Amino acid sequence: MATELLEETKQQVEDRQNQDEIFSFANELVIGVLSNQQEIDETISSMAQNWSLDRMPAVDRAILRLAVYEINFAELEPAIAISEAVSLANELSTDESGAFVNGVLSAVVATRKPI
Repeated sequence: MATELLEETKQQVEDRQNQDEIFSFANELVIGVLSNQQEIDETISSMAQNWSLDRMPAVDRAILRLAVYEINFAELEPAIAISEAVSLANELSTDESGAFVNGVLSAVVATRKPI
């Protein structure tokens, strides 16, 4: 009985630590996007041919903002950022969103200045 209680307590502590890490990461992303939103939006607008930000589905716009932040400011490996963004778009938005997000982000990476 004591062993089960100890294991349950350990699991609760580990879960709490994981939640804190997730919250910290999410907070970093939100602050990063908001702090750089003008530049991010300009980047997206210049790469999304024939699409203004206002015409994009809100989900696509949010996914693109996060991915552009990760690529240009958080220095996440572009392939990872694109893959995650496309996956989210496919799951959460329209049937065409994955291809759209992939195209915009591929253009962002192709025109990105070397670090």
